[in-house]
Amino acid sequence: MSTDALRLRPPHHRVDRRAVWWWTTRSLLVTVVLTAVPVVPALIWEPVRFWFLLAGGVIGGVGLLITVVMPLWRFRVHRWEVTDTAVYTSSGWLWQEWRVAPMSRIQTVDTARGPLQRAFGLSSVTVTTASAAGPIEIAGLAHGLATEVADRLTDSTQAIPGDAT
Repeated sequence: MSTDALRLRPPHHRVDRRAVWWWTTRSLLVTVVLTAVPVVPALIWEPVRFWFLLAGGVIGGVGLLITVVMPLWRFRVHRWEVTDTAVYTSSGWLWQEWRVAPMSRIQTVDTARGPLQRAFGLSSVTVTTASAAGPIEIAGLAHGLATEVADRLTDSTQAIPGDAT
């Protein structure tokens, strides 16, 4: 067992650098769809063309600004660490969150890979605990590392007696 005290602290490991491209692509796709919502009717309906194109321009501009800033900011903030006693995470970009989950409170460990994550070779690990704060997600890990983390957490939680409630 580690002698580290179980306390809220910054985790040590960054997510995979490819997460920047994953977040960028995801944000760009959302921006394109949201921009198209007012632009498509503007191309069809003459009386409101100016206002709909203006709305599309504003949405597109804000979306592109977010697409440029958010992924790099998130990469600076998102960190994770698994010790013998707990899982530590920090995440977010505008609203940032630090979480610590003791091994004894972990109920389930899951991995997930959406289509974009697969394209970038990434996965997410979700740790569900007996907490009202909800699950802890470590998003943007290399797929192999995510599998190793999930296996380690599963082995560690099985070794701890109790029912994680």
